[in-house]
Amino acid sequence: MSIIINTVLNFVYDAHNHLLYDLNSNWLSHRHLQEYADAIAARDAPLLNCWGFTDGTVRPLCRPTTNQRILFNGHKRVHAIKFQSIVSPNGLVANMYGPIEGRRHDAGLLRESGICGELQTHMTTPTGDIYVIYGDPAYPMTTHIIKPFRGGVISAAQARFNKKMSGVRTCVEWTFGKILTLFALLTIRKLEVVFATCREILLGWHYSCKLSYLSIR
Repeated sequence: MSIIINTVLNFVYDAHNHLLYDLNSNWLSHRHLQEYADAIAARDAPLLNCWGFTDGTVRPLCRPTTNQRILFNGHKRVHAIKFQSIVSPNGLVANMYGPIEGRRHDAGLLRESGICGELQTHMTTPTGDIYVIYGDPAYPMTTHIIKPFRGGVISAAQARFNKKMSGVRTCVEWTFGKILTLFALLTIRKLEVVFATCREILLGWHYSCKLSYLSIR
């Protein structure tokens, strides 16, 4: 059964994995990008040309027997792998990159993904209009990536900008949460519950067999 499942998964991935990284898609045409930007602006966002949001997510792992330091994420204090995603306001993942080692910084993940070049190619209209994505402070500021204002002292207008963009940026977190809801076994805590349940079943089966054997004797 596991061979069949893995074969089907490999087939689906080989046939459709481009949907997770190719920004040259019909649903990401400039007309649709404007619709996404309008939807975000309608939620009182100060950016009028923002069509999506990017973020990295950390997926905890059981502690490996080797390469523990490479996979250890100091911020979350867990061994993990990381993914980077761009999510549009309709909840769809426009781009996903990963996994990479849990210790890597979001800025390094962005650089390794090569997404900046893709944004430059596909998110600039023939007339020169630019569509941007919004990320957290870990990302660098580029032509196509905007992040919050930072510093010891920011103006009241900059603080309002940060607050309003933070409010609409939650859609990327909702998408990550939705994935974990649909595929609960991606969470290590769920796996621990499954393993604990399997252990109890196996122990119960072992003791039942042992008692049956003793009763036969």
